[in-house]
Amino acid sequence: MKSQDVAQYLLENPHFFEEQGDLITQLEFRHPRDGRTVSITERQVLALREKNRYLEKKLGEWLQFGRENDSIGEKMHRLGVAIIAASTFQAVVHTLNFHLRNDFEIPHVAIRLWPRPENVENMPEIADVSENLRAFAETLLQPCCGAATDPETLSWFGEAAGQIRSQALIALRKGGGSIGLVVLGSEEARRYYSGMGTLYLERLGEIASAAFTRMLLRE
Repeated sequence: MKSQDVAQYLLENPHFFEEQGDLITQLEFRHPRDGRTVSITERQVLALREKNRYLEKKLGEWLQFGRENDSIGEKMHRLGVAIIAASTFQAVVHTLNFHLRNDFEIPHVAIRLWPRPENVENMPEIADVSENLRAFAETLLQPCCGAATDPETLSWFGEAAGQIRSQALIALRKGGGSIGLVVLGSEEARRYYSGMGTLYLERLGEIASAAFTRMLLRE
């Protein structure tokens, strides 16, 4: 008889140990840690303790995730409020850079916009961008995260380009088409990686897109 057969029999006959009450006191099990012999009751207590420790650990992880999400949500709210108050293209760029660097602790931020707002000159945010990169931005239905390997976007970080190890590319959109890119860079190879969650990056893109679109509609 295999162990699975015994287990199936006990499941199908729940009154077995009621009929064989003395058997419970005779059963002995090995302690999962030190190997000593324990009773079935003590073994059950140990199992419950292990399960309780596991549940406490998972609860702690969920609480930590909740606190982190609340913190990010508050930062996103502050960014949204500040960017609504920005009344010029320059102010939008400054607000976005300030909050990403100081509130979100993202040290490397680069922005490029295809259309050039009126009365705006000599700003890196309106520098020329290759057609290949513009075409790539059109395909970004969600932020693209991964290793920093694109020479063009890396060049946007100036002297810090050689230190960037991972990037997040967020398309700016107006209607159905792209109007620019926000690129977040990190010196940590695993800060932005393929397959990571991008919910808050998507929200960041929506906020930035709305702000820049508002500036362009004033033309």
